[in-house]
Amino acid sequence: MLGKIAEWLKILVVLAFLWPVLVLSRGNIRHYKFNVMMTNVTRLCSTKPTVTVNGKFPGPSIYAREDDTLLIKVVNQVHYNLSIHWHGVKQLRTCWADGPAYIAQCPIQPGKSYVYNFTVTEQRGTLFWHAHILWLRATVHGAIVILPKLALPYPFSKPKKEVVIILGEWWKSDVEAVLDEATQSGLPPNISDAHTINGLTGPVSTCLSQEGFNFQVEPGKKYLLRIINAALNEELFFKIAGHNLTVVEVDAAYVKPFETETILTAPGQTTNAILSTNHKNGKYLMVTSPYMDSPILVNNKAATATLQYIGTNNSSTTFTVPPPRNATSIAFNFMDSLQSLNSKRYPAKVPIKINHSLFFIISLGLNPCATCYRGFRIVAAINNVTFVMPSVSLLSTHFLNRSGVFTDDFPGNPQNVFDYTGVPPENLRTIEGTKLYRLEYDSNVQIILQDTGLLSPENHPMHLHGFNFFVVGRGKGNFNPKEDFKKFNLVDPVERNTINAPSGGWVAIRFRANNPGVWFFHCHLEVHTTWGLKMAFVVNNGNGPNESLLPPPEDIPKC
Repeated sequence: MLGKIAEWLKILVVLAFLWPVLVLSRGNIRHYKFNVMMTNVTRLCSTKPTVTVNGKFPGPSIYAREDDTLLIKVVNQVHYNLSIHWHGVKQLRTCWADGPAYIAQCPIQPGKSYVYNFTVTEQRGTLFWHAHILWLRATVHGAIVILPKLALPYPFSKPKKEVVIILGEWWKSDVEAVLDEATQSGLPPNISDAHTINGLTGPVSTCLSQEGFNFQVEPGKKYLLRIINAALNEELFFKIAGHNLTVVEVDAAYVKPFETETILTAPGQTTNAILSTNHKNGKYLMVTSPYMDSPILVNNKAATATLQYIGTNNSSTTFTVPPPRNATSIAFNFMDSLQSLNSKRYPAKVPIKINHSLFFIISLGLNPCATCYRGFRIVAAINNVTFVMPSVSLLSTHFLNRSGVFTDDFPGNPQNVFDYTGVPPENLRTIEGTKLYRLEYDSNVQIILQDTGLLSPENHPMHLHGFNFFVVGRGKGNFNPKEDFKKFNLVDPVERNTINAPSGGWVAIRFRANNPGVWFFHCHLEVHTTWGLKMAFVVNNGNGPNESLLPPPEDIPKC
């Protein structure tokens, strides 16, 4: 009898030890409500009606833990069609909740609502959400903070405090009016009037009374900065006077920590960095400014904020000079420093055997347009295909096996081979169509993204929905398969969801297609997406229900 009691006591002790882990593994259900509304917002000494979520710009932050399920009800109270994308969330089998309008769903019409229902799986870190239709994401965006499971610590020292820092752009004009004017003319849109840090520009020459974001700190502490580039069209530098930053994560994937004076972040990218407050007091300028190493017009105005040590009141601010706009060496040094943590708990599972080896050239072009200025309009393309958005959801079309909306003959390689970074061909016309590329479930994919000199070389931050990928190589000029494959990092390459295809160069990525659905792949410069620099992958179902796309929710919006 005593022996049996001892056995039961042992079992109870084990269960008591495992119970928190068992409970935590299921995650919690978290509810949010987004009321999308018009709000008067004043910036640069000028007020305009602005599309916001819950009256806030930037919008509210979403907090969750790994394995939590999020139910986010979005109510559209504005006169635009609307959809929200949860940028970087893998959406395993829940492509219906991914958000891009006419790709994963029909948009939410004015006066309607939709509940985005998804679980955060095998992810922790900083991501963000934003509108994914028209240019509404200029002001409809906010942070997603995914905390590790309670039983799991950070792979770095726990900070005293965490703070979200969202970098963005601001137009004094109605952003949709800027887009409409550019669409009608066929020319590039007007650039923004200012950059922002947490929605504020700081004082500028035309509005010295404009306030800036103020972040108060204690000396001798560590703070985790969750930095998000929510800008529409510009890569941005970020730095703080008198302080270096230790980068520990990008795009919700841990990296080997490294120290830097300047962070580079492209639209759609996130960076977590540790700030050590190694001064006793004072005020220090925080600044974000554009990076552009091509002859492209950008908003060259810096946004400023203040890092203020508690107890400091009247002391002068220590300033810093932003990097030059074309500081390619600073940009490349930052990108070259990024490597996956590749620890036992967080291994870098780089695909080795490749099933689909794709070569995508990225280009600008000119297509005829009778109503446009000079009779043509600027377009953008991947493998010379300018993507045409459908009027219905591609995901629904795929799920219901309907025909006539898209074809799955997107070219895996360029149709015309030329010196991509040399003298461009005379014919700058592109093919227009709704073409997708089909992948078998669990296939391994490699994509070489090659920039071209058509019209102008330029950086292209390419974002893949539904997956993370590994950045296994990058170089200048044309990709050389005989030599460049030898240089690939297949051990600890950085893991991301958005990567720069460098101006006049190439980048190589690899991912495992283990998520069924229709997944958007596009440039995260909104101007280029508008011009057609986008495509989508169809990933077939695998074997059984756990490898298959879930059926659509009952409240999925109708077109």
